[in-house]
Amino acid sequence: MVSYIGVSDIERLVRRVGTAEFMGALAREIEADYQRWPAFEKSVRLASHSAVGVIELMPASDGQLYSFKYVNGHPKNTRDGLLTVTAFGVLADVTTGYPLLVSELTVTTALRTAAMSVLAAHHLARPESATMALIGCGAQAEFQAIAFHSLLGVRDLRIFDVDSLAMAKLERNLGAAAGLGDLRVTRANSTADACRGADIVTTVTADKRNAVILTPDMIEPGMHLNAVGGDCPGKTELHPEILLLPGTHVVVEYEPQSRIEGEIQQMPAGFPVTEFADIVTGKVAGRRSRNDITIFDSVGFALEDYAALRYLHRLIQEDPHGRREIDLVPVLRDPKDLFGGTVGGVRSRMRAAV
Repeated sequence: MVSYIGVSDIERLVRRVGTAEFMGALAREIEADYQRWPAFEKSVRLASHSAVGVIELMPASDGQLYSFKYVNGHPKNTRDGLLTVTAFGVLADVTTGYPLLVSELTVTTALRTAAMSVLAAHHLARPESATMALIGCGAQAEFQAIAFHSLLGVRDLRIFDVDSLAMAKLERNLGAAAGLGDLRVTRANSTADACRGADIVTTVTADKRNAVILTPDMIEPGMHLNAVGGDCPGKTELHPEILLLPGTHVVVEYEPQSRIEGEIQQMPAGFPVTEFADIVTGKVAGRRSRNDITIFDSVGFALEDYAALRYLHRLIQEDPHGRREIDLVPVLRDPKDLFGGTVGGVRSRMRAAV
């Protein structure tokens, strides 16, 4: 039997642990795995693009456990009452090849994306950062806001979205969330208005196109840019000249993938970047001076989903009363007799007779 986590299960687990605490635990798991970066098999994700979106597979393995995530991105889905992004994943034992866990990853991806954003900001933003501009108030926004408030100390959140209903939704959800009493949320009149004086700017927009959400005139010395929305070929959020500003340090998760899908797809092949693992392991300083402009060019990497699945698997092992299983793999008396132990066996014929 294979452990299973559905949407109702992840809701229960997060409520049990606490949303901010859950993301904090994810950040620690992700950091621990980035610290052993050489142990992982790494590859760019396998993407199948269409005119309306993308479907991707994201594998990772450290030689003991193997994981993959199936994820889509279809921005026009919301017009039909569907999610822009859905995902599920599998964690497996490399020794036997048997799956250990099948899990929803739609909610978990939002949690781990926010956890990764905060983890990067911890290493790249100025330590006293307390003001964040949040550009884009869609499905990821609440997770980002809660993570940066609870785990990094952001107290002043300036939000902007071209859709006023999205801003109202974010305000409503944050107002109802526990533990955010000292978070000040302010609607900005524009992206530039939101960014003015901000320590951190998070962009998390959904359109699959080369957008210019931030321009060089909005960027101030010492800012940390958390560029989350650019995550596929042809989709960016930053004006390319931002990447060329003096004192700018661009950090990516996995360079070969970011060259295809990140903000740096706009730049020539030799454009210098630093992989996040080099910062976590101390090989490279994240912030060299107070006036540095740091950019986390985040596209999401399979190692982060591996860490999330491993964390989820451990959580449910510690919670046997809430554990669910599915018969995804046959259990046979004779492992050499698949037919007789399944469709050709006595039990199968008895079921057919009933």
